[in-house]
Amino acid sequence: MAQGSLQGGDGSGGSDGARAGDVAAGATDGVPGRPHRVVVLVDENSNPFELGCATEVFGLHRPELGRDLYDFRLCAAGPRTRMRDGFFTLTGVGDLSAADTADTLIVPNRPDVDVPRRPAVLDAVRRAHARGARLVGLCSGAFTLAEAGVLEGRRATAHWQWADDFRARFPGVHLEPDVLFVDDGDILTSAGSAAALDLGLHLVRRDHGAEVANAVSRRLVFAAHRDGGQRQFVERPVPQTRDTSLAPLLEWAQERLDTPLTVARLAARAAVSPATLHRRFRTQLGTTPLAWLTGERLALACRLIERGGTGFEAVARLSGLGTPGNLRLQMQRHTGLTPAAYRARFGPADARAAPIRGRAGARTRPRGAQGHARARGDAATQRRGGKAGASAPGAVTAP
Repeated sequence: MAQGSLQGGDGSGGSDGARAGDVAAGATDGVPGRPHRVVVLVDENSNPFELGCATEVFGLHRPELGRDLYDFRLCAAGPRTRMRDGFFTLTGVGDLSAADTADTLIVPNRPDVDVPRRPAVLDAVRRAHARGARLVGLCSGAFTLAEAGVLEGRRATAHWQWADDFRARFPGVHLEPDVLFVDDGDILTSAGSAAALDLGLHLVRRDHGAEVANAVSRRLVFAAHRDGGQRQFVERPVPQTRDTSLAPLLEWAQERLDTPLTVARLAARAAVSPATLHRRFRTQLGTTPLAWLTGERLALACRLIERGGTGFEAVARLSGLGTPGNLRLQMQRHTGLTPAAYRARFGPADARAAPIRGRAGARTRPRGAQGHARARGDAATQRRGGKAGASAPGAVTAP
């Protein structure tokens, strides 16, 4: 277990820092006998916010889940690492050899993007990449990954304010400056600040499924799902009046995902024209009505599959995706897995051992309906914990 201490800018005082996750059951592509190991490589002048985001998502115990999801460690190039603006100093963490044991290596933000990274830090990133570890750059952490040479020819993002500098310095990287995060397989990068939480929850969802990711997001009082393609910022984050808020419409739609929902029907419910509805979705959520709807239906389908007891035909119907073929298409597009593969990875143990027939029968139908009701309950819980409609997925293709 890695521990650290945080000392004030004058080097005095200190308290125990975030403790690493204990070895526990439920390993995910890690060494047998321990969970997937996540190591955060803290460099000089790193931003404590992104470090805190990584600790919250990957480093805390999850007693409500009955296990720790990850084995979490911190490492640094030196015994004392001065954080951004000298507000405090990080001490007592492991050295860079910890990065050589990482299944996922996270590089947080450093605002001094023009200052070259330490050669030892870049070498640690290169070694991790060479042995197949998953790499994550938070905000300007993408500069560190690019400087190490691992982003050449790859897709990435960073905070929008650094986009021009990044393009000028690393023309061989395909920068997507107007998205929350980019998942390019074994290398993932996020935009600035709170987008680190979005990417963190995306990784939990990818590793452990939507149900676990939703549980973690509820603890964080954070939107369960904002798709990576969603824009980094919107022109008017807070509606000027309640009358223009999309929250009531989103709640109404979430309770009717298994019914035909069109833009015209949503616009009629909101008592606006389709063009006005599109503008409000773009302004308030940074996405389109159909993209939001597809994301909500896909999230419900994943929850139903994870709970088991519902055939794929019924999952497609209850989620509003319509047919098993469209269910398969959307899941492969947005999770990289077929419904059967998703169930094998995230479904209940009995479902993994004995796959359910794709056809919905008399037994699966009521169970699916109950699953649908529980899914509605999840949405209601999220709305109580945060802002209604804050979980809008981003630019996804409509069914």
